[in-house]
Amino acid sequence: MKLPLSTIPIGVLLAEDDQDDRFFFKKAIDALTFQIQFKAVEDGQELMEYLLGNSAMLPNVLFLDYNMPRKNGFECLLAIKLNPKLQALPVIIYSTYVHEEIAELLYENGAHLYIRKTEFAELKNLLNTILTQIAENKFVRPPREKFIFSFLKA
Repeated sequence: MKLPLSTIPIGVLLAEDDQDDRFFFKKAIDALTFQIQFKAVEDGQELMEYLLGNSAMLPNVLFLDYNMPRKNGFECLLAIKLNPKLQALPVIIYSTYVHEEIAELLYENGAHLYIRKTEFAELKNLLNTILTQIAENKFVRPPREKFIFSFLKA
Protein backbone atom coordinates (compact mmCIF):
# COMPACT_ATOMS: atom_id res chain seq x y z
CA MET A 1 0.00 0.00 0.00
CA LYS A 2 1.43 3.35 -1.01
CA LEU A 3 1.29 6.09 1.62
CA PRO A 4 -0.09 9.48 0.63
CA LEU A 5 2.62 12.08 0.07
CA SER A 6 1.46 14.10 3.06
CA THR A 7 2.39 11.27 5.47
CA ILE A 8 5.94 10.73 4.23
CA PRO A 9 8.30 12.86 6.35
CA ILE A 10 10.64 14.99 4.25
CA GLY A 11 13.79 16.41 5.81
CA VAL A 12 14.36 20.05 4.86
CA LEU A 13 17.43 21.95 6.01
CA LEU A 14 17.75 25.70 5.52
CA ALA A 15 21.06 27.54 5.89
CA GLU A 16 20.19 31.23 6.08
CA ASP A 17 21.75 34.03 8.12
CA ASP A 18 18.83 36.47 7.84
CA GLN A 19 16.24 35.98 10.59
CA ASP A 20 13.39 37.42 8.50
CA ASP A 21 14.21 35.12 5.58
CA ARG A 22 14.29 32.10 7.92
CA PHE A 23 10.87 33.09 9.31
CA PHE A 24 9.44 33.62 5.81
CA PHE A 25 10.77 30.25 4.59
CA LYS A 26 9.45 28.39 7.68
CA LYS A 27 6.05 30.02 7.25
CA ALA A 28 5.92 28.78 3.64
CA ILE A 29 6.95 25.27 4.77
CA ASP A 30 4.26 25.26 7.47
CA ALA A 31 1.61 26.21 4.90
CA LEU A 32 2.22 22.99 2.94
CA THR A 33 0.42 19.69 3.52
CA PHE A 34 3.58 17.60 3.75
CA GLN A 35 4.91 16.10 6.93
CA ILE A 36 8.22 17.96 7.13
CA GLN A 37 11.15 17.67 9.49
CA PHE A 38 12.51 21.21 9.31
CA LYS A 39 15.82 22.48 10.63
CA ALA A 40 17.43 25.88 10.12
CA VAL A 41 21.00 26.95 10.76
CA GLU A 42 22.29 30.53 10.76
CA ASP A 43 25.56 30.37 8.84
CA GLY A 44 27.85 28.17 6.80
CA GLN A 45 30.02 27.09 9.70
CA GLU A 46 26.98 25.96 11.70
CA LEU A 47 25.70 24.16 8.60
CA MET A 48 28.88 22.14 8.13
CA GLU A 49 29.08 21.27 11.82
CA TYR A 50 25.46 20.07 11.69
CA LEU A 51 25.92 18.01 8.51
CA LEU A 52 29.17 16.40 9.65
CA GLY A 53 27.63 15.58 13.03
CA ASN A 54 24.51 14.07 11.44
CA SER A 55 25.83 12.49 8.24
CA ALA A 56 23.99 9.23 9.00
CA MET A 57 20.63 11.05 8.96
CA LEU A 58 20.88 13.71 6.27
CA PRO A 59 17.89 15.80 5.20
CA ASN A 60 16.28 15.14 1.83
CA VAL A 61 17.22 18.60 0.59
CA LEU A 62 19.31 21.61 1.61
CA PHE A 63 18.30 25.17 0.79
CA LEU A 64 21.53 27.14 0.98
CA ASP A 65 21.87 30.92 1.08
CA TYR A 66 24.82 32.09 -0.98
CA ASN A 67 25.85 35.11 1.11
CA MET A 68 26.46 34.02 4.71
CA PRO A 69 29.05 34.85 7.36
CA ARG A 70 31.87 32.54 8.48
CA LYS A 71 31.47 30.25 5.45
CA ASN A 72 29.55 31.28 2.34
CA GLY A 73 27.25 29.12 0.26
CA PHE A 74 29.87 28.32 -2.36
CA GLU A 75 32.39 27.18 0.27
CA CYS A 76 29.70 24.97 1.82
CA LEU A 77 28.70 23.53 -1.56
CA LEU A 78 32.32 22.59 -2.29
CA ALA A 79 32.74 20.96 1.13
CA ILE A 80 29.49 19.01 0.71
CA LYS A 81 30.23 17.76 -2.80
CA LEU A 82 33.81 16.74 -1.88
CA ASN A 83 32.65 14.71 1.14
CA PRO A 84 31.61 11.14 0.20
CA LYS A 85 29.10 11.04 3.09
CA LEU A 86 27.43 14.29 2.03
CA GLN A 87 27.83 14.52 -1.75
CA ALA A 88 24.46 12.93 -2.62
CA LEU A 89 22.58 15.66 -0.70
CA PRO A 90 20.61 17.83 -3.15
CA VAL A 91 21.67 21.47 -2.66
CA ILE A 92 19.41 24.29 -3.80
CA ILE A 93 20.99 27.73 -3.73
CA TYR A 94 18.48 30.20 -2.28
CA SER A 95 19.67 33.77 -2.74
CA THR A 96 18.49 37.35 -3.08
CA TYR A 97 20.55 37.95 -6.20
CA VAL A 98 21.08 35.87 -9.30
CA HIS A 99 24.43 36.29 -11.05
CA GLU A 100 25.10 34.34 -14.24
CA GLU A 101 28.82 33.86 -13.52
CA ILE A 102 28.14 32.59 -10.01
CA ALA A 103 25.37 30.35 -11.32
CA GLU A 104 27.81 28.76 -13.75
CA LEU A 105 30.28 28.06 -10.95
CA LEU A 106 27.56 26.65 -8.68
CA TYR A 107 26.22 24.38 -11.41
CA GLU A 108 29.69 23.11 -12.30
CA ASN A 109 30.21 22.21 -8.65
CA GLY A 110 27.01 20.22 -8.18
CA ALA A 111 24.21 22.54 -7.03
CA HIS A 112 20.76 21.32 -8.12
CA LEU A 113 18.94 24.65 -8.54
CA TYR A 114 19.59 28.36 -8.10
CA ILE A 115 16.46 30.09 -6.80
CA ARG A 116 15.99 33.80 -6.36
CA LYS A 117 14.20 34.70 -3.12
CA THR A 118 10.65 35.68 -3.88
CA GLU A 119 7.23 36.51 -2.47
CA PHE A 120 5.42 34.15 -0.10
CA ALA A 121 2.86 32.67 -2.54
CA GLU A 122 5.52 31.99 -5.16
CA LEU A 123 7.87 30.45 -2.59
CA LYS A 124 5.09 28.23 -1.26
CA ASN A 125 4.23 27.00 -4.77
CA LEU A 126 7.87 26.36 -5.59
CA LEU A 127 8.45 24.47 -2.33
CA ASN A 128 5.33 22.41 -2.98
CA THR A 129 6.64 21.45 -6.43
CA ILE A 130 10.14 20.59 -5.19
CA LEU A 131 8.95 18.62 -2.16
CA THR A 132 6.41 16.69 -4.26
CA GLN A 133 9.22 15.69 -6.62
CA ILE A 134 11.38 14.64 -3.67
CA ALA A 135 8.56 12.62 -2.10
CA GLU A 136 8.00 10.84 -5.42
CA ASN A 137 11.76 10.31 -5.98
CA LYS A 138 11.52 12.43 -9.13
CA PHE A 139 13.71 15.35 -8.10
CA VAL A 140 16.55 15.52 -10.59
CA ARG A 141 19.12 18.12 -11.42
CA PRO A 142 17.95 20.02 -14.50
CA PRO A 143 20.12 20.84 -17.50
CA ARG A 144 22.17 24.03 -17.16
CA GLU A 145 19.69 26.18 -19.08
CA LYS A 146 16.98 25.42 -16.48
CA PHE A 147 19.26 25.71 -13.42
CA ILE A 148 18.30 29.29 -12.50
CA PHE A 149 14.73 29.63 -11.27
CA SER A 150 13.54 33.20 -10.89
CA PHE A 151 10.06 34.66 -10.70
CA LEU A 152 10.26 37.53 -13.13
CA LYS A 153 7.59 40.19 -13.16
CA ALA A 154 6.10 40.98 -16.57
